[in-house]
Amino acid sequence: MIDDFLYGTAGSAGPLAEVEAAVRAAAAAEIMPRHRKLAAHEIIEKSGPHDLVTAADRLAEEHLTAALTKLLPGSVVVGEEAVHADPAVYDALGGDAPVWIVDPVDGTRQFVRGEAGFCTLVALALHGEVHASWTYAPVLGEMAVAVRGRGATLNGAPMRSGSPAPGDVLNVAMSHPDYTTEAQKRALLGLRTEGIAPRPCGSAGLEYLAVARGAQDAVAFNWELAWDHAAGLLLVTEAGGAQATLSGAPYRIAGGNDLPFTAARDEATAQRVLAALRAGG
Repeated sequence: MIDDFLYGTAGSAGPLAEVEAAVRAAAAAEIMPRHRKLAAHEIIEKSGPHDLVTAADRLAEEHLTAALTKLLPGSVVVGEEAVHADPAVYDALGGDAPVWIVDPVDGTRQFVRGEAGFCTLVALALHGEVHASWTYAPVLGEMAVAVRGRGATLNGAPMRSGSPAPGDVLNVAMSHPDYTTEAQKRALLGLRTEGIAPRPCGSAGLEYLAVARGAQDAVAFNWELAWDHAAGLLLVTEAGGAQATLSGAPYRIAGGNDLPFTAARDEATAQRVLAALRAGG
C-alpha cells in the first residue's frame, strides 16, 4: 500500500511532493503566524516546565492529520498531541494501517522563546518500518526528505553524512542526564570522556539533520517517543549514517528499546558512542 502510494507512478515524485506541500502549508497556516507572537494563554505546561504545548502545536497537528489522511486513505496519524489526549493512539504503531507519525513543533521550548531552532517532523511507517520522512525548519528555510532505499535530500539536493576525520573529537548532542533513570544517567555520563565533546540537545529533529548533513557527529537519546525520532533516524541512515540502541539492536518505533540509543554519521562513529555509553553504564 505504501509502495503504491510513494512509487505508483514510475519516475514521479508526485506523492512525495504532495506531502511536502502539506507540511509547508501546515507551518504557514498554524505555526509561523504565531512565531514570536504567542499570547500567554496559548502556552500550556503538560508534565512540567520543560514539556510545553502551544496553540501552534495543536492546530498544526490537526491541519496535518486532515491533510495526510486525505492523501493516503486508510492511513492513521500518531501525533504527539493526540497521544497526550489519548495514550491508546500510540498503539496504532503496531497495527496494520499505514501510520503518519507527526510532531507538529519539535523544539517547542525554542519556538516559545522566539528562536529559529524548531521544526515539523512527519514520517510514514507500516508494520514498524519507516518508509519516508520529512523534516521542515520553516524559519531556517530547510526541508529534508528521506525515502527508504532512495537516499536523503536537503532542499532537493542529495545529502551525505560522511565520516569524521581520523582523530577528531566527536561532537555529540545528548539528552539531559537529569531527565532520565539512574542507569541511563550513568550511561549518558559515559560520553564525558576523552575524544568526545557532548552537549545538551535542542530540537531532536534538527540534531538528526545536523548528523545527516555531516555538521555533527552523533546524537545520544534516552527517550524513545516515535514522533521525535522516526523521521530523523531514517534521514540519518539514508544519508549514509548508522543507528543502534545500547544492546546493539536497531531502534524500534513501537518502543521497548534498550536505552540510550545513538545515531551517527557512520557505523564506526556509532560504535564509538555505544562503547562510551556502555562504559558509563
